[in-house]
Amino acid sequence: MKRATITAALALVLAAGAAPSFAQDAALKAAVKADYDANLGALFDHFHRNPELSGMEVQTAARMAQELRALGYEVTTGVGGTGVVAVLRNGAGPTVMIRADMDGLPLLEASGLANASTARQIDSDGTEKPVMHACGHDVHITALVGTARQMAARKANWSGTLVLIAQPAEERIFGARAMIDDGLYSRFPKPDYAVAFHVSADTPTGKIEAPLGIVYSSSDSVDITVHGVGTHGASPHKGVDPVLVASQIVVSLQSLRSREIDPLQGAVVTVGAIHGGIKHNIISDRVDMQLTVRSDDLEVRTRLLDGIDRIARHTALALGVPEDKLPTVTRSTVESTPPTINDAATAARVRVALTAGLGEGVLIDKARSGMGAEDFAHFVTPEHGVKGVYFSVGGTPADQVDAAPGHHSPLFRITPEPAVTLGVEGSVLAAEALMPRS
Repeated sequence: MKRATITAALALVLAAGAAPSFAQDAALKAAVKADYDANLGALFDHFHRNPELSGMEVQTAARMAQELRALGYEVTTGVGGTGVVAVLRNGAGPTVMIRADMDGLPLLEASGLANASTARQIDSDGTEKPVMHACGHDVHITALVGTARQMAARKANWSGTLVLIAQPAEERIFGARAMIDDGLYSRFPKPDYAVAFHVSADTPTGKIEAPLGIVYSSSDSVDITVHGVGTHGASPHKGVDPVLVASQIVVSLQSLRSREIDPLQGAVVTVGAIHGGIKHNIISDRVDMQLTVRSDDLEVRTRLLDGIDRIARHTALALGVPEDKLPTVTRSTVESTPPTINDAATAARVRVALTAGLGEGVLIDKARSGMGAEDFAHFVTPEHGVKGVYFSVGGTPADQVDAAPGHHSPLFRITPEPAVTLGVEGSVLAAEALMPRS
């Protein structure tokens, strides 16, 4: 949305008397700063030093529950595994859900920070791994606590029901669905609106992005097992070489993007891993492949996934693989999420509130530079009828953005105070805009 459009929309809201007063928002900024100095700074430090892997966030969830209970929220733990749900009721009105993800990544932190993580944890595969917050989830959960405190203190500004969730396993994109499957929308007040934010290392501190449409792509993990007939490497005619078949499948898969999908549509099929064979002179009987599939559109997503099935099968047939040894293609039922797409009208309301509360220059609009995914999408799929707004806040000083290490890097680092405080301010302003007191 252009600045002129934001200004015009803000003028209409101000004329209607629906925007929060600038004095109140100055008070919000001061209150969040005081909270950071007294509580949130130390809480962030705790979370950064003590990350936990996806689906195993036991201590993180316990600390979140403790913090939210202390603020007077009705807290339920163990939702969808380690998920935490906190409810604050404040009269009649809409229900707004604010979500923060809380898992870390299996990386050895090399940021050089004084509070760098040295944590290790046995993962679900039974292997001990280093753990770090290499994607800013420590910012998100710290800000959720700050948001909880401000929303409880500012109950005179809003009316309705607030639902806060600390979600597990976003990094493996199964935590949101696990919470829904465990009754998030039936055991607790179902939201009219869902809000979340992500800290961004390539966005300057003090700035917010709040798109009116797509924010993240879909993501599907797909495994292909290519079967063959083993034989001596010097006698390939006596077997069927699965390495050759797998290699041809890898190449042919790229025709999905280049020849079957509208070139103006986003689509990615990446073969991230391929394993087969044991010795120079042995033709093996198996190759295993791991793929990630991304799209911005549900129809494109279906075409890509169905195309993988077709290419794997018919490439194998063309290269002489027997009918009883055709490739096995498995779509993950766990690591899968649709695109995250903001509801345009709701995002516009939030943008106006952010501009009113934080100033004309707070919003920036950048072109997407990749096809990352986010399982917040599960909360706002059309069948749920929940309108979603996902925004991002800057995590790196402007003069350091160009050299900032990317997310999921062992070098990843965020400047915590401006990221946490802006995350709180943005979340509070968004929630109040979506459930204003009449």
